[in-house]
Amino acid sequence: MPQPFRLALAGAALLALLAAPAAAAPFTVEPLRIADLKAVFGTVESVDTVAARARIAGTVEGIDIDEGSLVERGQVLATVVDEALPLELAALDAQVEALEAQLDQAQTELARARRLRESGTAPQSRLDDAITAVNVVTAQLAAMRAGRNATQARLDEQQVLAPASGRVLEVPVVNGTVVLPGEAIAEIASDRYVLRIHLPERHARFVGEGDPVLVGAAGTAGDGTDLRRGTVRQVYPRIDRGRVVADVTVSGLGDFFVGERTRVYVSAGRRDAIVVPEAYVYRRFGVDYVRLADGREVAVRTGRPVPALAFEGEPVPDGIEILSGLRAGDVLVLPRDHAAAAADEGGEGAAP
Repeated sequence: MPQPFRLALAGAALLALLAAPAAAAPFTVEPLRIADLKAVFGTVESVDTVAARARIAGTVEGIDIDEGSLVERGQVLATVVDEALPLELAALDAQVEALEAQLDQAQTELARARRLRESGTAPQSRLDDAITAVNVVTAQLAAMRAGRNATQARLDEQQVLAPASGRVLEVPVVNGTVVLPGEAIAEIASDRYVLRIHLPERHARFVGEGDPVLVGAAGTAGDGTDLRRGTVRQVYPRIDRGRVVADVTVSGLGDFFVGERTRVYVSAGRRDAIVVPEAYVYRRFGVDYVRLADGREVAVRTGRPVPALAFEGEPVPDGIEILSGLRAGDVLVLPRDHAAAAADEGGEGAAP
């Protein structure tokens, strides 16, 4: 036999010997304390949803966003144009210039009245009239400038600004839409998301702020195996149609759509259960079996897989709950290879 082939056989034998103890390891059945997980649906929602609104009446122009756009606080989203405002501002500018000219004339007349009064050729009443005229025009000019500033402020309010950073959920208007003050131009969801869950009233007493929960993958088609840990952020102190509302925080919600649903597993208390590694359970003719260390084959009724986060103490890797058929103290051994068992007995995954 060639030397390389001998080395390959020796390596395969060594790997088989290393794997053999793990394959033959017995498992002793013991009741374990686990969380009684109940599945509910959670909906991804933004912590804060705000509307960017028009501040003046006019026609919408220059929309630069669409649903799904990311915006920053203070960013210009659109412009609401009121064509009368520039004309009004020009008219006020002309009135301000006219009053400034009147003020120059009144101040010139006041200076002349003072010189004449000092020389004794004009009465005091003329000086008083000149002072009054300057004061009147100064007040009129201040009022006109204030009105001009107010019109300029209204002109500046044509810009619709994002009130917060986040993602645009809805843009209910298009260019050319006529809007009134306060109408929404865009709805924006903040960057912070939560899962909002509705718990049956009978389970709500087991849930409190800070409690851990398990969150599935995006969408409702998950099989319950791809779970992440989340935390109850807030429990709302009101029952709505037999449901208690709570918010859950979990990392990675930015990958979800706002409004998307996913499964959330919450604890409805603690209970004792029998959990064994899934490798010790095999199926034949639609029935689940385990093999005891004394050689007996026992039919069992299995439940769903138990995630590691549900255990109160040391978790059972790839654990599956046994609902009936086993009791504390039973010792399980691994079944033989599925294919070998099927060849031996001609069954569906039989084990010797």
